[in-house]
Amino acid sequence: MPLVPADFDVPLVLDSPPFYLEPLGPQHNQDDHGAWTSSVEHIRSTPGFGKGFWPPAEGMSPARNLEDLQGHADDFAAREGFTYTVLDHETRIVIGCLYIYPQRDGEPGTRVRSWVTESRAELDAPLWRVVSEWLEGWPLEGVDYDAR
Repeated sequence: MPLVPADFDVPLVLDSPPFYLEPLGPQHNQDDHGAWTSSVEHIRSTPGFGKGFWPPAEGMSPARNLEDLQGHADDFAAREGFTYTVLDHETRIVIGCLYIYPQRDGEPGTRVRSWVTESRAELDAPLWRVVSEWLEGWPLEGVDYDAR
């Protein structure tokens, strides 16, 4: 079931220095894999991730990561969930990720999570602020995005 109405134009970019967000897809595999595998413990300590299954403590092969990215791209195309890669505005290096999905278990509302790499930890709160403001223009029901 689509997360947003058919008449809503889902943004393909959020250009807000120091961030540049675009839909996550297979083309980001190498950089995405490197970003999160360098920061597993940091991500797990980020609000919204502590009790989850991701990122896996045992890691994930690049091939499995590619499958995961394709799943996110498929969700985006079907409007069932929206995952954006968070890039450094100037270098376009992957520094994080943003997930916009329905709540689990059929609960009403929208669950939003984001992370940045440990090396860019100081950007976690600024990313939360930028995304929180951006999402005010989306037709989402009951946004749940853990404050920073």
